[in-house]
Amino acid sequence: MTDPAFAALLPQLASGAAHTHALGFEFESLSGKTVRIRVPWREDLVGDPDTGVLAGGLVTTLLDHVGGLAVWTALDGFRPLATLDLRVDYMRAAERGRDLLAEAECYRLTHSIGFVRAWAFEDDPSDPVAAAQAAYILDSDGGRRAGHNARASS
Repeated sequence: MTDPAFAALLPQLASGAAHTHALGFEFESLSGKTVRIRVPWREDLVGDPDTGVLAGGLVTTLLDHVGGLAVWTALDGFRPLATLDLRVDYMRAAERGRDLLAEAECYRLTHSIGFVRAWAFEDDPSDPVAAAQAAYILDSDGGRRAGHNARASS
């Protein structure tokens, strides 16, 4: 069960960073362990002006970010994390003029790594634009900080 105080932070975590705000990411929902965010279609996010297809880097960023949100949801709180590995399989071009949604679920969580599956789509998650498999490393220093193992000089 997600802590209500943490759940209230998800919209800010979805769009509060400079790059996610600039890209227009919006929190959509949290259903069980599945987080959903949206990026509204905008002309300046198009990668190919002739077709109107959204830039591939936008799709990758969307999947990476929703994956991080899924890890925080599994942790039931915010902790520093970083993308350790991200594989994105593009299945088709996003449709011109359509918002893009992304969902992710953290399916395994260890003391140091969160494993995530994510997918991007317009309407139907079973017809994805792209799917991702990712691993995120967690801040697992156990309260130790830099220099913890250094010996004091005599």
